[in-house]
Amino acid sequence: MRRQACVALALAAALFIARGSDIRAQQPAPAGRGAEAAAAARAPEWPGGLRVLPVRGNVFMIAGAGGNITMSIGKDGVVLVDTGNAAMTDAVLQTIRELDRRVTAVGMPARDCVGVVQGCSWWSSANFLATTVAPPAPRPIAGIVNTSGDPDHIGGNEKISASGRTFGVRNIDRSALGAWIVAHENVTSRLSPNGNPTVPAGALPSEVYFGDEKKLNFINGEGVVVTHVANAHSDGDSIVYFRGSDVIAAGDFFNMDSYPVIDTQHGGTIQGVVDGMNKLLDLTVVEHMMEGGTMVVPGHGRLSDTADLAYYRDMATIMRDRVRELRKRGMSLEQIQRAGIAKDYDPRFGRGKTWTPAMFIEAIFKTLPH
Repeated sequence: MRRQACVALALAAALFIARGSDIRAQQPAPAGRGAEAAAAARAPEWPGGLRVLPVRGNVFMIAGAGGNITMSIGKDGVVLVDTGNAAMTDAVLQTIRELDRRVTAVGMPARDCVGVVQGCSWWSSANFLATTVAPPAPRPIAGIVNTSGDPDHIGGNEKISASGRTFGVRNIDRSALGAWIVAHENVTSRLSPNGNPTVPAGALPSEVYFGDEKKLNFINGEGVVVTHVANAHSDGDSIVYFRGSDVIAAGDFFNMDSYPVIDTQHGGTIQGVVDGMNKLLDLTVVEHMMEGGTMVVPGHGRLSDTADLAYYRDMATIMRDRVRELRKRGMSLEQIQRAGIAKDYDPRFGRGKTWTPAMFIEAIFKTLPH
């Protein structure tokens, strides 16, 4: 009898727990700022079929405009990494303005701040702008960083820059300047050889850097560092590191849609790609036993993390070594291309029509040192 009573009591307790779990599962989770950020990026349909992905904090990724666009929104304005194809500029600009409006309209709970306290809305400008009486106005586009001089990364420069504003500086006639554009000096040399621009003047970088890096100081509450990657996709590649959000915009030498695109006519090399991957891996931090950690926005393709980057680096390194070994054996380029050395990677990276496995092998063959 006692045993039957114990069994009945256990069954009743199990039923109560299960019922409570069902009730909790049906209740909406409390919405925090992370949920508000995701909600701000969601829309039934963005202009031109673009896709917007909240990456972390106030950093977003816009896909579908050619090259991926990274976007930071905060009190200092909107900062973009690349601007996509020229044909998609109007859709990109509409998306930027709408996302800017949604993010800046997200309020923050009031906090009591005594002294210098991290996390207070007036102290950390990376937080979404605080709402008092009414939502703040959307912030203007303040600046653009180009990771290369490719048309699918600079196509929107002119129009998007003209729609923005550089703070603290005016033209001689006192009119406001558009958003600044930063790129490595080799990008300007490529777009304006011998001072003869091949693109509209408004699409050219207004500020260039030389050497290894340029610090953009604190923007939207975090340090932003632009670092040159020598002779990878081209001789003018840059990566952009948002240090507070721990997000890196990598540019085209990291392309999750295809094998690394190596522009041999403009200084790209396979060794530069491998070195660039290793430089990126030095900056990233993994999240233990799960996806996450430092997030990397590739030049094309899906958002990535350190594991994706390491796999891509290993693939580029292995392909380099295979081509080098076969060339040492006296094989010609045509023979190496027919040898099937990329069959194990082709299902993942060899499906593109604009950059084929044969083109990748040719770029490796031509840029390997003799």
